[in-house]
Amino acid sequence: MDPQVFIFHRRAVCQLAWHQSDHPGRIGTSPISSIPYTLSIGFPLSLGMFTLFYSLLLIVIQLVILGRRFPRQFWLQLPVSLGFSLFIDLSMGSLWFLSPEPYPVKLICLLVGCLVLGVGVFMEMAASVVMLPGECTIKAISSTWNKDFGKTKVAVDLTMALSAAALGFFLYGALTGVREGTLISALLVGLIARWINQHLGSRAQALLSVDASASPAI
Repeated sequence: MDPQVFIFHRRAVCQLAWHQSDHPGRIGTSPISSIPYTLSIGFPLSLGMFTLFYSLLLIVIQLVILGRRFPRQFWLQLPVSLGFSLFIDLSMGSLWFLSPEPYPVKLICLLVGCLVLGVGVFMEMAASVVMLPGECTIKAISSTWNKDFGKTKVAVDLTMALSAAALGFFLYGALTGVREGTLISALLVGLIARWINQHLGSRAQALLSVDASASPAI
């Protein structure tokens, strides 16, 4: 399987696992999906559609930040976002069985999801081919203001989670879709990606360079 396809598949499955188990008494959805999920609760559009619109908004933010420095390969976010959003809608029913009840099991699922998402973010950055709009936005911010990517991701994820919480209170008068799991994910995923990059980044880049040179030209 192509590495990029594998990354998007793992990311989507982990986010869907959060969505599938999120109702009153659960531990919240992932930060990057918290705003689309909060909107999908009270409006007729699907989670995938709101994810697509949110991705387009993030691309506009990147254009504002980068201006003429907006890389051509960043336009690949458009088909990737469409495919990712479609995959979310098509796969929502496939995880009906994933609904852990004991709180320790929920935390274990959350931590495993954070680990996989952190690895996925690192692989996206290492491959440097195409990223989802969330990571492209973080890269735009970190490169423009010369900030560490991992720390920037933590800050952006926390901002998204707090924005979703405020949106839930504004629309529904209650905290909806955002709980402790959202904040834990916001703190951990960026730190995991940063730790992996510090310890394995050079090896991954060397491996990808070897693979690229060995691949036939298209």
